[in-house]
Amino acid sequence: MKRIWISVPALVTLGALAACGGGNVIGPDNQLQVGNAADNFQWQASNLSDVTQTLSYTWTNTGTLAHVDNSSSITGGTATLTIKDAASTQVYSGSLASPSTDTSAGTAGSWTIEVKLSGVTGTLNFRVQKTP
Repeated sequence: MKRIWISVPALVTLGALAACGGGNVIGPDNQLQVGNAADNFQWQASNLSDVTQTLSYTWTNTGTLAHVDNSSSITGGTATLTIKDAASTQVYSGSLASPSTDTSAGTAGSWTIEVKLSGVTGTLNFRVQKTP
């Protein structure tokens, strides 16, 4: 009986946390692919349907600039890509519905790449590469 008493609050808490998310998260059907090599970061997820989630990655850029190559197809919601350099200075922030572009100059080293999805439907595909 005590085991059930402990499990019920845990289930209620998990249910409340899931409800706060307000949407789906990326699952196996979305075929998430992340390539994270020095100077070359690639990210792709397919068949998204009302996905709300934030993902963050540490990426090594040995340079001070990077090119964002975006070929996403978004039919609903918003997807934002934010990039910070090794000094935590934001060098890029833009919609994954926008065309490809370059980052501002930053500090070489461990950069942070954040993908923020809010009710996204579609396919996301982008690459961030060191600019020579």
